[in-house]
Amino acid sequence: MTVWHPFEYLTVRVVPRVERAEFVNVGVVVYCQALEYLDATVDVDPGRLMALDPGADANTVTEAATAYVAPCWAASADPAAATSAGERFRWMAAPRSTVVQPGPVHPGLTTDPAHELDRLMELLVRVAPVSHRQPGR
Repeated sequence: MTVWHPFEYLTVRVVPRVERAEFVNVGVVVYCQALEYLDATVDVDPGRLMALDPGADANTVTEAATAYVAPCWAASADPAAATSAGERFRWMAAPRSTVVQPGPVHPGLTTDPAHELDRLMELLVRVAPVSHRQPGR
């Protein structure tokens, strides 16, 4: 029998020019309370970033996005380690007006939250190849 567990996720957005409110998704955070799972992945596409701000530094943005999701992997020496995975997820989900921001929190059901993290990265962050096939062919 397959057991489904509720989970929550958010996208990690980069808003290189906050005044323009344009963003590119660069990561996903997945939290499943029932399985005590909290993890994230970040993947900054320099081309997509430069389309929004030609002066943006992809390395700096990658460092900032990685630091933003670091509470997912709280080590015992990290102050975040004293908080629960749920508290760390809620901290990451809190609205902010910085270059790295959370998207809205969405719910789902899963049997494998790690698989959901990979699936959501492909769906929401990584760009799928565009087909140039003409209609009717």
